[in-house]
Amino acid sequence: MADPDARYTAMMPAVRHFSAKFRCEDLGKDRWLLRSLEPPDVQIHVHAAGVRVAGEPETFQGVRIEWGGATLLTLGSARGDRSRRVQDVVVHEPRGHLYDALPLARFDDPARRFWRRVFTLVRLPGGRFLLGLLARRAA
Repeated sequence: MADPDARYTAMMPAVRHFSAKFRCEDLGKDRWLLRSLEPPDVQIHVHAAGVRVAGEPETFQGVRIEWGGATLLTLGSARGDRSRRVQDVVVHEPRGHLYDALPLARFDDPARRFWRRVFTLVRLPGGRFLLGLLARRAA
């Protein structure tokens, strides 16, 4: 049976808030780049069809993005918050040690030795044929 709340949670907006300082750069053709001036190095690519995100290259104190039916971008500055409905927002956050935290499979010594022998055998002339014979014989 389907989850009765699945439809409701799919319609709920996803919200991200960044409190670092950002500089806004006009990339032309309704595209903007918000680049953080403080670590962590976050880049926010905005496609605002027909909407000016900012005037001159400005510095913003915070950025809030709300993805839902329409994407809402809120830029915080000393003059107050400005919200704009934009077409697309892509956030790029580099992760330093992303794979260190993942539970990836690791080979033990016997498995490493086995695969090293297989790949060495495949590289030899006729090694693929020999490996195929061994595999068919074992099956």
